Amino acid sequence: MKLQGKTAIVTGAASGIGRHIALAFAREGARVAIADLDRTAADAAATEIEAAGGQALSVTMDVTAERAVNDGIDACIAAFGGVDILVSNAGLQIVHPLEEFSFEEWKRLTSIHLDGAFLTTKACLPHMYRSGRGGSIIYMGSVHSKEASVLKAPYVTAKHGLIGLAKVVAKEGAQHGVRANVICPGFVRTPLVDRQIPEQARLLGLSEQTVIRDIMLKETIDGQFTTVEDVTEVAMLFASFPTNALTGQSLIVSHGWHMQ
Repeated sequence: MKLQGKTAIVTGAASGIGRHIALAFAREGARVAIADLDRTAADAAATEIEAAGGQALSVTMDVTAERAVNDGIDACIAAFGGVDILVSNAGLQIVHPLEEFSFEEWKRLTSIHLDGAFLTTKACLPHMYRSGRGGSIIYMGSVHSKEASVLKAPYVTAKHGLIGLAKVVAKEGAQHGVRANVICPGFVRTPLVDRQIPEQARLLGLSEQTVIRDIMLKETIDGQFTTVEDVTEVAMLFASFPTNALTGQSLIVSHGWHMQ
């Protein structure tokens, strides 16, 4: 089992990509903390892991609130004795033309993605450093960590920022054996993406099918959505990689959209 004996904290893990990653990590032997604002859904995910014979803890966490983050990480440490893997996955999407974004919307979106990544990283690093085992920090970026699309100014800004944060963490954490990486998925059919389809159709004056075909999947090589399984495989790669060879790197998972 690739993660036997490891402890992982996954934010935004009550649904979507985060839930799939948490369940996969548990199947590979990790003890998993399900961190999410939705306590009911987090409890359900933890129960599913425990029913399959794994160890899980549900933690109510607002990743934009330092006290909530610190309390959540402390609860994980108390339950499992340490932390080896952080997946900073909690996210939000709002679509508008730039001039229609309120400052409050801008701050809310960038805070969840960037402040959340900073606060959870800051809370986990001392434990990883002291353990002597090192660790893996994984940020959920996007193809929009590499390029831009209309209607998504704060999202694109935040996702670009995660690349820079990962590079700094990779350099600062190297002497302690802590790695940092960014996963950059294309469009994945999660509830977050499903909400974007009618919003973009309305804003752009297009049909929903046209939004899917000519905007979301236009640049892929096969017209296919990225799957949660695709993203989970990459998370597993980064979490279980045995050396620093990949630290600081970002990997695009997008069916060929934005090749590097």
